[in-house]
Amino acid sequence: MSRIISPNRFLCLRRAPAPSVLSLWLVLFLTLGAASADEGMWLYNHPPREILRGKYGFEPSDEWLENLRLASVRFGGGSGEFVSEDGLVLSNHHVGARALQRLSTREHNYLRDGFYARTRADEKPCAGLELRVLMSIEDVTARVNAAVGAGLSDEAAFKARRAAMAAIEKESLDQTRLVSEVVTLYQGAEYHLYRYKKYTDIRLVFAPEEQIAFYGGDPDNFEYPRFDLDICLFRAYENGQPAKPKHYLKWSQSGPADQELVFVSGHPGHTDRLRTVAEVEYLRDVEYPLTLQRLKRSEVLLTAYSARSAENARRARNDLFSARNGRKVREGALAGLQDPKFIERKKAAEQQLRAAVAANPALTNTVGAWDRIAQASKVIAERSVAEDMLERGSGFRSVLFDYARQLVRAAEERPKPNGERLEEYRESRRASFEFNLFAEAPVYPDLETLKLGDSLTWLAEGLGWNSELVQKVLAGKSPRERAAEAVGGTKLASAAERRRLYEGGRTAVDQANDSMIELARLVDPDARAVRKVVETQREAMRQAHAEIGRARYALEGAGHYPDATSTLRLAFGVAKGYEEDGRPVPFETTFAGLYARAREHDYRPPFDLPPLWLAKQKKLRLDTPLNFVCTADIIGGNSGSPVVNRNGEFVGIIFDGNLQSLFADFEYSEEQARALAVHSSAILEALRDVYDARPLADELAGKPGKSSAALAPSR
Repeated sequence: MSRIISPNRFLCLRRAPAPSVLSLWLVLFLTLGAASADEGMWLYNHPPREILRGKYGFEPSDEWLENLRLASVRFGGGSGEFVSEDGLVLSNHHVGARALQRLSTREHNYLRDGFYARTRADEKPCAGLELRVLMSIEDVTARVNAAVGAGLSDEAAFKARRAAMAAIEKESLDQTRLVSEVVTLYQGAEYHLYRYKKYTDIRLVFAPEEQIAFYGGDPDNFEYPRFDLDICLFRAYENGQPAKPKHYLKWSQSGPADQELVFVSGHPGHTDRLRTVAEVEYLRDVEYPLTLQRLKRSEVLLTAYSARSAENARRARNDLFSARNGRKVREGALAGLQDPKFIERKKAAEQQLRAAVAANPALTNTVGAWDRIAQASKVIAERSVAEDMLERGSGFRSVLFDYARQLVRAAEERPKPNGERLEEYRESRRASFEFNLFAEAPVYPDLETLKLGDSLTWLAEGLGWNSELVQKVLAGKSPRERAAEAVGGTKLASAAERRRLYEGGRTAVDQANDSMIELARLVDPDARAVRKVVETQREAMRQAHAEIGRARYALEGAGHYPDATSTLRLAFGVAKGYEEDGRPVPFETTFAGLYARAREHDYRPPFDLPPLWLAKQKKLRLDTPLNFVCTADIIGGNSGSPVVNRNGEFVGIIFDGNLQSLFADFEYSEEQARALAVHSSAILEALRDVYDARPLADELAGKPGKSSAALAPSR
């Protein structure tokens, strides 16, 4: 079994404690181990300098960190990076898949067949795609906490905190014109203001065929060795011209060596390593099983739809990939949560921390924090089905319903004072909200009807066919009939119609006579009601976690990192293989391995190769590294993150983790869990010798005077 390094470990002591308390801390330290593993998703304003200096003899300078931070890009739900002085942005094919699918048609399937813009004029604008760069971080904890007076109820505290965060964001937006978000860290112990520069004119430059980007398909997903060219290149524009970022990553043509120190800069989505035992048990017993039921149901539905025609498969591709990927991730995580040894470790760490807190007279107010979290978890569990189906929308899976809910809520929220609005309708988020709402995007009525009909059935099964709300929603019809009626009676597929209703406010929305808007309006009171209860309980948990966080800081010092929050983090590790079932797994694969794997499977899907790759095999240097693994601490959201060396040079791009990494939401292990990356050498080799995109490769490599689209002849 792998040695687990818990985030609850005690790194240092801030004061000389009484002997009995010291003994508790020493037991905990020896039980959980020293901080020797490559663990951590670290804040850029609190980088792990001491750990790096002690273990690797390397300390990143402020300039090194600034360049990496400003070259890193938030790319929707994933990550990316600037890789040229002319605004080239690199991410994964699967991160860019939504943009590729929106650009595709029945005649031109860029998601499946790939794309290369040989001139700047050929680069394709990506509607609705917004990229962000983190410009600054400011600790606003004191200001947020000052707004929450002593003795407030959980509901009043939530309102006060929400108003304070909204005011800080609005003030920052007005002063800087940068997208401003207050981020909750350490489950509420700290609040930091993140300011972003955004790019909204993004154009597709290059994408490989899906078959080579996702080689091996679902059978190889989360496996290793792998042979994927999971990349996609875009260009950011400003004022109609390619952006000129001051900070971008220089390219390493050699990539990483075995055992070399590397760094990952990206946006890990969410971890639960600092959660209490009660919260983890809620996830194990309630949330994960419910989510898995829904994902499996969607996977079956979309697989059947896709099998009917190639066009259906194209339309449903992103939804199906998301369902399959999500199902695998949660199955792996649930398996770890169901391991009694994990729960025993979690309970032991929590009990020891509670004992240390109880033994410290200065921390007596924190003793009851764990019980308050347990009680709040119980209340949330009782409403988990209703919250999932109504507020999270699993009972109404439809892009058109999402548009309708946004319009209904915007009409109600926008007239309110900024601090009283739902979080997503704050003034600081309006520009991005409108950008996405007004973006042109294809909508397929048959697929919308299928998804909505199935989710209405899921709603009825979850809340009860005879429940008052279900009866109102179905209105005497079957779920399929009701879905067809709602999809057939809406005009929200039109971006112009969405803009008209949004700009017309409550009056326009009330008079829309739109079937989907009426459905959204019908369920909104119930959705808001369950959201209010859950948010109030989460505020109670937030306050309790803040107490625990302050106690942990008093005992440990600042030597730990917060759970992931979809914000920019820095991770580190080494390029390193591992052992599985008694055999060594090398740290890198090659093009030769790709062709060997195809032959092993007689070139049958999903192990077939695109025709171009078969035709160009003899031109390739087959010993070129294709993929590699490293020990850096990553999770979902890190897809597209750059991997850099000590010099800050790009050596690869994260695209996956192996099966052993699927429990990383809760624990980090260095023994077998690995982050998977596409090697920098493979990207250049493929562009030059497979795709005849040498100008693009030269732009990445930083060759003087080379700019891919400017120099390349038109097709």
